[in-house]
Parts: sequence; C-alpha cells; structure tokens
Amino acid sequence: MAEVATAAREYLEATRPVVDAALDSVLPGASAIPESLHAAMRHSVFAGGKRLRPMLALAGAEACGGAREVAMPFACAVELIHTYSLIHDDLPAFDDEALRRGQPTCHAVYGETIAILAGDALQALAFEVVSDAALTSGNPLDWTRAGRLLASASGSVGMCGGQTLDVEAAGHDLDLDGLRQLHALKTGALLTASVVGGGMVGTGDATAIRALTDYGDALGLAFQVVDDLLDVEGTAEELGKNPGGDAARDQPTFPSLIGVEASRAEAKALRDRAITALDSLPSENTEPLRGLADYVIARSH
Repeated sequence: MAEVATAAREYLEATRPVVDAALDSVLPGASAIPESLHAAMRHSVFAGGKRLRPMLALAGAEACGGAREVAMPFACAVELIHTYSLIHDDLPAFDDEALRRGQPTCHAVYGETIAILAGDALQALAFEVVSDAALTSGNPLDWTRAGRLLASASGSVGMCGGQTLDVEAAGHDLDLDGLRQLHALKTGALLTASVVGGGMVGTGDATAIRALTDYGDALGLAFQVVDDLLDVEGTAEELGKNPGGDAARDQPTFPSLIGVEASRAEAKALRDRAITALDSLPSENTEPLRGLADYVIARSH
C-alpha cells in the first residue's frame, strides 16, 4: 500500500499546479472591485490544501474514458464549494479556528463579515462555472445532472445537513450509526459528488456511475474516520490546524466511540470497499482512484 500511496501523492503533486492554474482563471482578480471580497476569496482558495476533491473529479472522468480537460470546470467547482465550506466552518459561530491549511483563516485576516461574504461568493461562483461549462459543452445534459448533484451534496440533504447534525451532536451522546450518517452528509456527500460528477461529465454510463457512487460513499466515510484519528494523534503540520479541536468541543468521533485501533480497522475496511467498487470499471483507467483511496488511509500512519 505504501508504494500505491506514494504514487497517489505524486499524482496529486503533479496535478495540483494544473488545478491551481484553472482555479486562478475562474476567480476574479484580487484587485477587482470589491477588492476586499476578491482578496478574501483568493486567500482561502490558494492558502494550500491537497486538492483531493478536484483530483477525484478528474480521476472519475478518466475512469469513464473521459479527458481530464473536459472535467476541469467541475473540478474547480467542487474545490470552490469545499473552500466556501471551510471558511464558514472556521467562523466563531462554528469551530472558531485561527488556522486552516497552515495559514490564518479567512475571518482572522479579513474579519467575519467579509469571510461570510467570501464563502457565499465562492458557492455562487461554483455554479456559475458549472453553468458556463453546460452552455459550451457538447453534453449539456450531463453537466446539468452534475450541477444538480453538486447542489444536492452541498445543501440540506448533504453538507449543510451534516453540519447541522454536527452542531447538534456537540455535548450529546451519539451512536455509531448516527455518527456515520452525520459524516456521510457533512464530509462524504461532497467527496462522492466530486468523483461521480467527474464521471458524469466524462460521459460515464449507468454502471460506471453506480460504481463511482459506491466508491465515493466508502471513501468519504474513510476520509472522515482518518480525520478523526488525526485530530487525536496528528500534529498541526499534518492537519493544517491545531489538533484536539473535536475533544475541546465535545464532538463525538470514531475514536471516542470505538477507540483508535477499531477506527483504523474501520478506515481500512472502507478503503477496501471503495477499491472493490471499481472492479466493474476498465482497470487501466482506475489506477488514480485506487491510489487516492490508499492515500486517504495512509494519512493516518
């Protein structure tokens, strides 16, 4: 697994500059009026990050035989949505974080009001990017479906719903099924939408979309299990923020419910489920997705 995870890390490193260039092209310039808003948007998007969700979108398209260039607008859109969610998640009303991706959070630099507006604007821009791609592509229906999937994964039955459950769970007992449901919405929905939306705009058929959905569902939950482990055992350098936040907020986590070793076993089982889901796709096109699944697990070691 170590070799595969290393290959995935190399895939990430090689592809990240291409994604960053595409993000730079869709974001307003920092000097465009209103300057404070656009500077805040760019600060958060370019503060760092692995770009895992855009990579999943690109790899999902490739797994369906599509070209990564075709899926790049969708890759940008999912990263814009993800960054907006991080800006809002870091606000004093939520996690009150001073660091994100190893850099000062948006509200720490620009204030709460501009940070809220920056998140809102990034969300709107994401759907503008998807709409532009639908208008100019040869498969507008696929882009419309992908855009709808992204909207659903971002809203009350996805990320926002999961965040609501997360807020309400603080200081309360939550069983394992409840925790899985919370994280399937808060974290998993957008990860699944990333890879499935990439497959959609990559003209994947129904069998491919089903396989990518199963892969994304398992990988999204595995990602959150590993995040929970890192919050217990990781460093600020690994997390890009200060560890121990879940315990400080009395948030239920996988380690707090089932322990560290059982959480590691859960993450590995979910990784295996994700990789097995890819068996119905052409093997030569799924290596990036297989590697990314191993990379997610390797973060906990």
